[in-house]
Order: sequence, then structure tokens, then C-alpha cells
Amino acid sequence: MNLNEVVEAARDHITVSRVFGEAYERDGVTVVPVARVYGGGGGGTGEDGASHGEGGGIGFVARPAGVYVIRDGGVSWRPAVDANRVVTAVAVVLVVATLARSLSRRRLAS
Repeated sequence: MNLNEVVEAARDHITVSRVFGEAYERDGVTVVPVARVYGGGGGGTGEDGASHGEGGGIGFVARPAGVYVIRDGGVSWRPAVDANRVVTAVAVVLVVATLARSLSRRRLAS
């Protein structure tokens, strides 16, 4: 794959449809799904002795962000809940609370 092909592949992936999903309508309510899309890429050319080459790569991650709900001429935002983030946050709070409790007991005992 040459550098031009990498750039073309990146252009194909960086589109509005990667962020906004297909809207759907039911009972007079329109829902537009939205995602957070992160990406990056790089490429280059080089010459090393008798060989010459070029190449690159791209990577993208998409996570649900929420939905826009359109009803009766108004628009509202409904965020998606990332269960992994919630569990991680609770675990961090529990670890910090346990450490703080342990340290305070040691200070009181001495």
C-alpha cells in the first residue's frame, strides 16, 4: 500500500456518517444516533541503502455518545452511558477511600 492509498483510505473513513448514524423515525419522534470518533494516522517515505519504500497507517475508534431526539419541533440530547467508565470510576473511588481509611487508622494508632 503506498502513501496515496493510505490517504484515500483515511478520507473514506473520515465522514459525517461515522459520527452521525442513520436517523430513524417512530411515532412522530426522530432519533439521530451520535458517536465520538477518534483517529490518527501517519506515513512516510524512506530510502535505506538499495531499498526504497513508503507506507503508512491509520486507526479509528468510535464510541457511542448519545442520541438527538427530535419531537414536536424541539430537539433534546440524551447521552449514552458508558458502563466501563462508571465501573472504573466506582473502583477508583473505593480504592482511594480504602487507602485513606487505612492511613487515618495508622495515624490514630501511633
